[in-house]
Amino acid sequence: MPDAYTMLWTNDLCAYLKKEGYEGERLVILFGGPFQSMPSFLGAGVKEGDHIYPVRAFRKRLWALGRMEVGRILPYDTVGELTTDEDYARVLRWRVLKAGGGVSEVLLGPPGSPLRFDRAVPPDLLASLTYRSRRGERRIKHVEDGELKRSHSVQGIYRLAPESAAAMAALVAG
Repeated sequence: MPDAYTMLWTNDLCAYLKKEGYEGERLVILFGGPFQSMPSFLGAGVKEGDHIYPVRAFRKRLWALGRMEVGRILPYDTVGELTTDEDYARVLRWRVLKAGGGVSEVLLGPPGSPLRFDRAVPPDLLASLTYRSRRGERRIKHVEDGELKRSHSVQGIYRLAPESAAAMAALVAG
């Protein structure tokens, strides 16, 4: 069974994507790297077949922006050699996700869900959203009265517990 992960996108990136008309486009590519601002998917344990949910922390809420299935993980410096013309065109179209550089890996996938900025994680799901790691499970910190007071515990790439992955899948599909 595939794993599911969240990754936090900045508010600046989301505002830019919305302004430039990316809303409604299907997610097909993501970038990762070795820095906190561009975390590594491989370092988080992501593999082919897994699902990635970009999220945004904005106005005390967590927003589910979409979902992408990982089809291939490639080193960034080999993308031109190892991709079809169609996939390379996707790399160029979505290069804005590189957010300043530091990219070392590219995730390519079949068309995922449309990118949306209007899908807030409901307060009850936010309070119960659980991540898994080798050390055990943890909930998102700083959730009070259904609001996300701080985004520290969602900054990065984190693997969702199965129940939370199913709830995110239902939210994005609905």
